[in-house]
Amino acid sequence: MSAPRVFVARAIPARVRDLLRSACDLDVHDGPDDLPRPMLLARVAPADALISVLTTRVDPELLDAAPRLRVVANIAVGYDNIDLAAAAARGLVVTNTPDVLTESVADFTVGLIFAMTRRIAEGDRLVRAGGWRGWALDFMLGSGLRGKQLGIVGLGRIGRAVSARAGVFGLEIVFADAAVGVGETVPAGARRLSLDELFASADIVSIHVPLTDATRHLVNARRIGLMKPSAYLVNTARGPVVDEAALADALRAGRIAGAALDVYEREPVVHPGLLGLENVVLAPHLGSATTETRTAMAELAARNVLAVLRGDPPLTGVSPVPSGSRHAPGSA
Repeated sequence: MSAPRVFVARAIPARVRDLLRSACDLDVHDGPDDLPRPMLLARVAPADALISVLTTRVDPELLDAAPRLRVVANIAVGYDNIDLAAAAARGLVVTNTPDVLTESVADFTVGLIFAMTRRIAEGDRLVRAGGWRGWALDFMLGSGLRGKQLGIVGLGRIGRAVSARAGVFGLEIVFADAAVGVGETVPAGARRLSLDELFASADIVSIHVPLTDATRHLVNARRIGLMKPSAYLVNTARGPVVDEAALADALRAGRIAGAALDVYEREPVVHPGLLGLENVVLAPHLGSATTETRTAMAELAARNVLAVLRGDPPLTGVSPVPSGSRHAPGSA
């Protein structure tokens, strides 16, 4: 019997390639950008497994183009790029990569909070442009953190990791819409508020929810309007959770103090109203971007693929294993 075929939508580390090659016939797209759609459909057509990234649109068209496909392993925690209903209808297993990026995204979130409240990116731009004229007592004053309130929207793995770090800096933690499972605890001292109460009271609002129909534009003009003029917004979750046009209007008018974004509604396009503002930090989706974390994410995706192709349960499945599915051991 020939080895199962695995198509990988973006470049992966050498050690992960070696892991897959030990059991599979491997095809990796190594280009810096996503494949054009027709080429993607052609490359995935003979595959038994697809390792996708968050920019890979896995929809009925793609799934129909790959009749041998048994598993889609997404190198991301979120899987809003995958049509789960279409995958389940075709008997596919879908997996993601939770846990392995929790710490790096939490670290980055705290970094964005400092960059935003202490105007670090703005100061860097000023120095590089030759605009710094020397020290002054009232020059580029930012906002301290101790005694301020951090509002976490979505107290899942990353939200809890951010709250643990924030306590070190003397921030009071409030949260809304917590996704707290069995065996998981709310951080000591954290208070639960309604979503609107959180937006109205927090000095910093940090977004940590998945993108769903319910969370799309969760941060809209009305909720931004609830925030204090001295408050800040941070988003390291998914771009469409925030209405970028409404945020740009609020920042430009000074209705909130600032924002820090790592994700955008139409990546890599950023709303033009944000680009010229000094009170927003714009990062190019770097939350999990450490060598260690991205390697661990790719390796977990690969191990999910190998498990399913062996006929074993996935390590981190995002949906129940379909009955009568294509992934049964020895299936073509």
